[in-house]
Order: sequence, then structure tokens, then C-alpha cells
Amino acid sequence: MRKKKNKKPKAERNFSKKNLFASIRSIYKENPSLSMNYKQIAKKLNIKNQNIKSIICDLLEELKASSYIKEIRRGHFKLNLKNLCLAGVVKNTSKKGVYVSVGDSEYFVPKHLSLFSLADDIVEITVYSVSKKKKLAEITKVVERKKSSFVGVLDVSSSGCFLVADNKKVPFDIFIPKSLFKSHYKNKKVLVQVTSWLSGGKNPVGKIIRVLGEKNNHFTAIDSIIYDHGLSDFFEKDLLDFSKNKTLSISPSILKSRLDFRNTNTFTIDPEDAKDFDDALSVKKLSKNLWEVGVHIADVSFYVKPADLLDNEAKKRGNSVYLADRVIPMLPENLSNDICSLKPNVDRLAFSVIFKLDNKANINDFSFSETIICSNHRFTYESAQSCIDNNSGVFVEELSFLNKTAKLLKNNRILDGSINFESSDIKFLLDKNNVPIGLKHKSYLQTNSLIEEFMLLANKTVATYINKNYSFNSVYRVHDKPNIDKLSILSKIAKQFDYNYSFKLGDNLPKKLNAFLKETLESGEKTLFQNLVASSMAKAKYTTKNIGHFGLAFSYYSHFTSPIRRYPDLLVHRILKFILKVDSFSSLNLEGLCKHCSETERNASLAERASFKYMQALYFKNKIGNVFKGKISGITEWGVYVVLNDSGCEGLIKLSSMTDDHYIYNSKEFCLTGYSSLKTFQLGQNIKVKILKSDLERKQLYLSIISP
Repeated sequence: MRKKKNKKPKAERNFSKKNLFASIRSIYKENPSLSMNYKQIAKKLNIKNQNIKSIICDLLEELKASSYIKEIRRGHFKLNLKNLCLAGVVKNTSKKGVYVSVGDSEYFVPKHLSLFSLADDIVEITVYSVSKKKKLAEITKVVERKKSSFVGVLDVSSSGCFLVADNKKVPFDIFIPKSLFKSHYKNKKVLVQVTSWLSGGKNPVGKIIRVLGEKNNHFTAIDSIIYDHGLSDFFEKDLLDFSKNKTLSISPSILKSRLDFRNTNTFTIDPEDAKDFDDALSVKKLSKNLWEVGVHIADVSFYVKPADLLDNEAKKRGNSVYLADRVIPMLPENLSNDICSLKPNVDRLAFSVIFKLDNKANINDFSFSETIICSNHRFTYESAQSCIDNNSGVFVEELSFLNKTAKLLKNNRILDGSINFESSDIKFLLDKNNVPIGLKHKSYLQTNSLIEEFMLLANKTVATYINKNYSFNSVYRVHDKPNIDKLSILSKIAKQFDYNYSFKLGDNLPKKLNAFLKETLESGEKTLFQNLVASSMAKAKYTTKNIGHFGLAFSYYSHFTSPIRRYPDLLVHRILKFILKVDSFSSLNLEGLCKHCSETERNASLAERASFKYMQALYFKNKIGNVFKGKISGITEWGVYVVLNDSGCEGLIKLSSMTDDHYIYNSKEFCLTGYSSLKTFQLGQNIKVKILKSDLERKQLYLSIISP
């Protein structure tokens, strides 16, 4: 019998000398910091044939001769970065220039060679100098600008009119031609759109597209934050008209196709000031040891169809934005606060996960269904907690079961490695003009945890089911492992406070983090350590490529429970309905949508933080000179950050204002030490401070030291 000849690997069959040459160039370009020999190149290309390996050796010599690569040591070559064009992303800006990230390398571009690029811009650079200390480059092309409109104050002089941006990370002014300027615009806050980035002048050129108001006005300040982050606080008329056509009337055919929960005890539990109710719970006792719990979510996908006006706007916004004094909804209010909202005593369409649970929180069965519900009662977190604590009131048996089950679910989750954070949020109390007149710490009750655990359970169950029953891409909420360097910093700081922990990847890391957080719970440094652990974590994001959720210790996790305020949840609803064969779905460009939603979420978070910092500055404006106790929450080369004990607000002691000594920043020990006095300031230290200044423009509270 004739022996079959061994076939060449597919990779080898596809390589001509021309293709091989191009592939080698690509490998070095994609790995600019790596030094590789012919064997490593062959391995990356899945080449085993010795003859082709010899060709690789020859091609490496050709690339060396052309200066595309350089020989680091005998037979080992590295990309020659000098005069090479690379694609990268602007990560940071400064007065002197910008920093561009290319893979795992970073290049500095002087301001005059930056083409007015800003953070997150995608650019092409040409490297012209590489040393051990610095890699220098020039931006030759801005491929994509992430930001083209800016908020600021108009500065008018004899030389012309310029917009000085509110964002201090914008290191240039924008020129406004005199023909586009009106005298009453002077000293007003405006929104400017750049019309020409490279006009041959020293500045980009723009036009005024919106006058926001007087620069010192409270409402103008919040509007400035909104528009500076590319948000919109209104809906266009055609969209509102389209939205008004949506009706509450439900046809008999729709009712017939849905599970009817209107005769099952159902209720919502939400904050006191909530206007949109996107989740409800139903509870039915089936036997002594078996309960049916329905997690009912507003069926937004019934009203918002793919590619219609509402869908396009929701997709663009990505999420609702919760500013310090207002909410910018993802959907018009007639949908978010009425038609889709699971309000009490009215029929509403829902999309539900129905669990059968025993008294030990074991899931005996679950199912998904389009449903119709009628909430019997609207609880606040406080009123539901009162029922549980006093063992009396409406639906007390149901609430008690849910509370007991939630505790078991949480304990099981933590045992599996979920990180247990204790959050402490602050809310401003506002007068009729939305000016802050007080502060309130949001209490975290058992009922908060109750709702959280059942939402987590629903999200996890949906994600797991989709993964097992859907062969195409889905939308996952993923959370990568923590950064090694940040874990090392956390270990050092913990030891400074006599906590004997060493945090490393693997090594039962989740259990160690939980033990550490539990141990510090009663300490004065609780908030500090909560924030330090949180900052060591990776950022959660949306993607079609599931890697699990480290923080929750879930193998599969999606967002399903808030489609009124999050677009990814709406996408997951559509995918699940497709699997259940009740609706169609296109997975086209799903990864692009995930990336977009992650970006809108990040942008919303930045806007929310900016609004909080402004409110903080406004609140302390009339408290200049007042003395407060606080704790050092951060130490940098420019100063000391202090969190005030009573309010939870944070202020800055500028290093330049600490004139009693020359203080030196120790980045390894995270402290400041006086050169003469040896006085030390370190993280977690109790300190007494005075309110020195409240800067509304910079949204910054400045402090001075009264005593260490």
C-alpha cells in the first residue's frame, strides 16, 4: 500500500516569498518592543519546514539592510523605530505635548508636532528619536478625532476672539472669526465646533453653535458639563412625536401570547425619588419548601424596535446619565417614566426570568417568558426594610423569604470568590433652584442587597443560558483580572498599616481581598481601603468575547435588568427573544456596539463626577475659613488629597501652599516628608484642615493644614 505523503501545514502552503516578507514585516510592526530571531518568527507563522526557515533568515538580512529592523545581538532583530510610521492612540496631554501609546510602548510628541491632537484621538506617528529615557515622535496624521466641540469662555481682544476651553487638558485656544462673533457673546459660556484644525494659523478655527449663558451661573455650569461631554439634555421634536405614538393599549392577541402574572403578588422596591421602575419581583409560595420568584423587567424591546428613531437615539446615548442635580434619560420620559415603567396598579408588559427556589436558595428550575404584570405595591428601600425589621405590613412573608434568600445568595457568591465592596454614596440636598444646601449619606440597607442579589441572579442566569443556546456573539459584561502593579502597591500600603497581606494573581486572591476588606471594615481607614481595592481592579466593559467577571466570580454575566437606562440590556433582551423564537435579531457589528456602549458609559461616569465636583465646590463656597476633620486619601507630587469626615467630600492641599518646610514626595512609600522637620504626611492619616478656596471653574476645593 502506498504511503501518503505528509502534507505541509496550511500556513506553509500559503506562503510565497512575497507573502512571507510581508508577514515578517507585520510581526515586527505589531510587536515594536520585542527582539526576535528566525525561530521565533517561524513559530509565530506556524512554519516547521527547514527550507522556509532558511528563507526567513535571508529575509531578515534584507530587512536589516533596508533599516526596517536592527540587530540587537547576533541573530536577534528588533523593529527600527526611527523614521517609522506607526498607528497609535493619544493617552495623555500636557502643556509641552502629548503621549501616544503604540502597543506596549509610549512616545512623546512635542506640542508643535502634535497637530492639536487630544486624548483618545487615533493618530499616525513618525518616530525620529529613541533612547533609553525617551522615545520621540511626530504626529503625521490624525486618523480619528474623538472630540471636535468644546465648551468655554470667549476671550475678546484687539487681535481677535478666542475660546478658552473649560477643560484644562485642552492645551490650545480656538480662534473664532470676527464675522461669526457678536458683541453680546463676550464673557459668555459657549459651545464651539471646530471647523478647521489645520488652517495654517497657530490655532484651530471654530464657530459658535450654542450660547449657554453667563459664566458664573449655576445652570450654565451644569449645561457646560453636559455639552463638554458631548451629551444632550433634550430630544428632537420628531423623536418626541414618534414616541408619543406609542400606546399603553394592549391587544388581545398580545395578551394571549404572554404569561399572565396579574394575579400573583408583585411589587417594586426602589429609591424614594425614583421615577422609572424597570424591575419588579413576584412571589408565590408553591409548597412548604418551594417558592416561585419572578424577576420582571420592563419590556422595552416591545416598544423600541431595531433601527427606528427611538432605537437610534438610545443607541447613540448608550445609557442614562445621573448628574448631581438631574437625570438625562436614554429614552423620552413618556416611555421611561410611564409606558415602560412598572408602576403600581396598572398593567405593564415585562420580560421575565421565573425561578423556582427552595428555602436554601437552591434553584430547582428556571424559565424565561414575555409576561404581563400588575404591580400591587410600590416599596421604597426604607419602607420594605421596615416591614422586614418589624415583621409586619403588606407582603411581609414574601419580603422575609426574599431577604433570607438574598443573604444566602450573597454568602454563596462571596464563598465562590466575589469581591464584597461596601459602598457609601453621597447625595446633595438641593433647594428649588437646584443649589446644594446640605449633604446626605445614602444608607445601604438589607433591601438594597435584596434587589441587588436577585438582579445579579437574573443577569447571570440569562448570560449562562444565552452562551449555551446561542451560537452567535452575545453581549457580555466582563471584568478582567486586576493589574499586577496595582496589586503590588495595595500590598505595600496594607503593610504600612500593619495588615499582613500580599496580593498576587491566583493564590486565592478574591478570598484574600475579602478577608482584607472585612478586617478593615471597622477601622478608620475603611473608605480608603475600599477605594484602593477598587482602583486596583480592571474596568468592567461590554464585549462579545466572554472572559467572565472577576469581581463577581461569574463565568458568564450580562446586563439584562435595566433596559430603560442601558442600551446593552436592550440588546440582550433582543438576543434572548430571538433564542425563544419570539423576535428577530441581527448580530451585525455587535462588537462595535459593545465598544460604543463601554465608551458612553465611561463618558457618563466622567460627566457625573464633574457635576458632583462642581456641586461640592458650590456647597463649600460659603464655608471659606471653616475647619473640618478629615483623612488623607491621596498623595501626589503636587499635593495632598483629604476626604472630610462629615461630608465625604474631597479637597486638595497644594504642595506650593505648604510653606512651613520643603516637602519631598516619596512615590515608593506614598508619603510627603519635610526636608528639615522630617514631618511626614501619609495615606489614611487623620488631619485637621481649613477651607481655603472653592474654585467653581476648576471644580476644585482647596484646603490648608490646621494640624496633622
